[in-house]
Amino acid sequence: KLLMGVTEDGTGQRLRHNLGKKFYRNDAVTGYPYGFTNEIAGKTGTTQNNSDGWFMGVVPNLITGVWTGCEDRAAHFGGGWGTYYGQGATTALPIWAVYMKKNYENPELGISMDPFERPKGRLDIDVDCEGISTGGGVINFDEEEF
Repeated sequence: KLLMGVTEDGTGQRLRHNLGKKFYRNDAVTGYPYGFTNEIAGKTGTTQNNSDGWFMGVVPNLITGVWTGCEDRAAHFGGGWGTYYGQGATTALPIWAVYMKKNYENPELGISMDPFERPKGRLDIDVDCEGISTGGGVINFDEEEF
């Protein structure tokens, strides 16, 4: 549910609706009419100074990441507009949306539009951190049931 919030109310909500309002200062980018209605989990991301933007999109049987950026770290998105035009929600998310629309148009691919299935019972994952340095710091672990 946490990552579904990104596409329902967060930076990825433009996958669903425009909300009839501008998302940015300029008329050039006001939202995208993708209109997805199925459950989608996702995460947008932006590196410092808008050098990279990404979107990771998840549906029940497909996980896809889109990265936008340049090998030259001096290149930045935004053109002086700050993060408004350089964030992953503006650079990478639209590419993912068009990609998924095309996937859904081809039923032979079998990309699911079904809701996510909640695992039955407790989900335990053991993580082996042997040999991982904490840089001299202390790591506190909290155990939580998912």
